[in-house]
Amino acid sequence: MKSVIFDLGGVLIDWDPALAFADVFTSRAEAEAWMARIDFPGWNRMQDGGRSFAEGLAAARAAHGDEARHLAGYLAAFPVTIEKTVPGSWAIAEALLARGVPLYALTNWSAETWPHALELHPRLGGLFADILVSGQVGALKPEPAIFRLLMDRNGLRPEDCIFIDDSPANVEGARALGIDAIRFTSAEALGEDLARRGVF
Repeated sequence: MKSVIFDLGGVLIDWDPALAFADVFTSRAEAEAWMARIDFPGWNRMQDGGRSFAEGLAAARAAHGDEARHLAGYLAAFPVTIEKTVPGSWAIAEALLARGVPLYALTNWSAETWPHALELHPRLGGLFADILVSGQVGALKPEPAIFRLLMDRNGLRPEDCIFIDDSPANVEGARALGIDAIRFTSAEALGEDLARRGVF
């Protein structure tokens, strides 16, 4: 039987980082423009790779000076960014689990914000046999090392796995290792893709 590996953000959990700065800016457009100026995606990727929040703040201040000050509240405000779930995806995961399909999760996520995910979405603990969090292991998708770590930790073989992620780069990274990968666009499309593979 195939094992199914889920990404979390953008697949099961709707992550909207601009919400963390809603109290600082008068509009979403303003918040997003500021996030672009300080390269929030690049900053956040380093956090997901294992950098501490304190180190991240210091690096942002060194690069952007006073403009980076709003990041100081990000950790405390983080829970509001992940309150929503992606429509339909949890039902698919739960249906797979009910059929006895082994489920795993592989997420680029900061070690310091990860506890919020478990608190807000306690079902995560019951769905997955293992959840590999990038910030806890110091490796990131789409690097081969993080996929191999999940395989080694759970005695999995690439050819026996199906990987689901909303990032084209991560999908390609999985395929390069021989893992069948599906790019997530919607729960409906995912259901069809899994049905074609005979697992749903």
